[in-house]
Amino acid sequence: MTAVPRIPLLIGGELVQSKTTEWRDVVNPATQEVVAQVPFATGEELDQAVANAKEAFKKWRNSSQSARMRVMLNLQKLVRDRAGELAEVISREHGKTLPDAEGEVGRGLEVIEHACSIASLQLGEFAENAASGIDVYTLIQPLGVCAGITAFNFPVMLPCFMFPIAVACGNTFILKPSEQDPTSSLMLAQMALEAGLPPGVLNVVHGGPDIANGLCDHPDIKAISFIGSTHVGTHIYRRASEAGKRCQSMMGAKNHCVILPDADREVALNQLVGAAFGAAGQRCMATSVAVFVGETRDWLPDFVERSKKLKVNVGTDRQADLGPLVSPNARKRVEGLIQQGVDEGADLLLDGRGVIVPGYEQGNFVGPTIFSGVKPEMAIYHEEIFGPVLCVVCVDTLEEAVEFINQNPNGNGVAVFTQDGGSARYFQNMIDVGQIGINIPIPVPVAWFSFTGSRGSKLGDLGPNGKQAVQFWTQTKTITARWSAHASGVNTTISMK
Repeated sequence: MTAVPRIPLLIGGELVQSKTTEWRDVVNPATQEVVAQVPFATGEELDQAVANAKEAFKKWRNSSQSARMRVMLNLQKLVRDRAGELAEVISREHGKTLPDAEGEVGRGLEVIEHACSIASLQLGEFAENAASGIDVYTLIQPLGVCAGITAFNFPVMLPCFMFPIAVACGNTFILKPSEQDPTSSLMLAQMALEAGLPPGVLNVVHGGPDIANGLCDHPDIKAISFIGSTHVGTHIYRRASEAGKRCQSMMGAKNHCVILPDADREVALNQLVGAAFGAAGQRCMATSVAVFVGETRDWLPDFVERSKKLKVNVGTDRQADLGPLVSPNARKRVEGLIQQGVDEGADLLLDGRGVIVPGYEQGNFVGPTIFSGVKPEMAIYHEEIFGPVLCVVCVDTLEEAVEFINQNPNGNGVAVFTQDGGSARYFQNMIDVGQIGINIPIPVPVAWFSFTGSRGSKLGDLGPNGKQAVQFWTQTKTITARWSAHASGVNTTISMK
């Protein structure tokens, strides 16, 4: 019998076997095969990682922008060259299809490529003679040791939303990936070291709540980024903030998609199918509520028929549209919420429970599921299901749709399908959601724009990616300087004339 590999920590540039007594199985969601074991690191190991990062910061903060840029250039090439390998590991531990996993690697690669522009992203400002003989300028400097805590659903993309910009700005970093699928995150960090990051600049510490709390509490960590569930994200934000740290927490969602009568029916319905059920609904930006406006409610039977044609299979099947959920507990929760929707009176138009894939009878499979007649008080509407379940709501006007969506506490993403510019403009101005798609159902912006979820989906002023990420991972110093050839007289005012 082949021994199950034990995943190491990455501390000070070295792979380190944890001394913990607590290990968790990493399980293939399609087969229930244990593919690895991940350690829940000790507090001493976390302290060791932070100490290494703190020491490395002394030199890394003073490294040239061009040196940091070259590391990112090297990293993007390594990730591109090994994208297939990363995708295979994602699929094995997470369950998503290979094409979807490859798409994830591509979105992460966007952020690394954006970090290659750090020399221009980290520019300060300069005003000569802001007052007579006085110059004012700013320095954009790194914070120190930073940290990131990521969810299971994007084990490569979410770390890329964090450490590339952070270390390119001159910080050092501690990454705590999800314990459910940690191998690809560790591979990504090893690539960063291969690309030229000095030892200690990027460290990986595996674990559960104790490690997450330890990152929040550690006095040498200056900033924390979190992406995951609302419950955990709220806890992380409060704990980190109470410890005096800068924190951004991107959390849960209930994303709506509005379809207007003038929309291109073929495009709208096909896009909605993919947005609702791709990745088995395990995306924080997945469309989980469709709002059919006016006569588009007559399109619903066509939408159901299209959804029935999706293929559920293991991720290695390139013809599959969705793979298994990440764990048996995830499947149990999703199926429980489906039953709760039935019990609360919603109309179950398509039931994805009971899917069996031949040869993979133990897999965590749930097929596309569609409810109509959904009310705001129902659990399937107000809870984030995180599975291939779509709620359908029908209204008469665009104004009703906007009012309905704005009453939901979340504000991660929203979309509208229309061919009318006036309707689109009204929608983007009146909707209270951070990221808006117009004829695009999953409006995740490209990496050089910031991720801007809002309301109940986000805590903290600044989001990942784009200009906001540089602001989050840096501090600004403002210098007011006078260099005079002759000494001036006494001035007891604050005037700089």
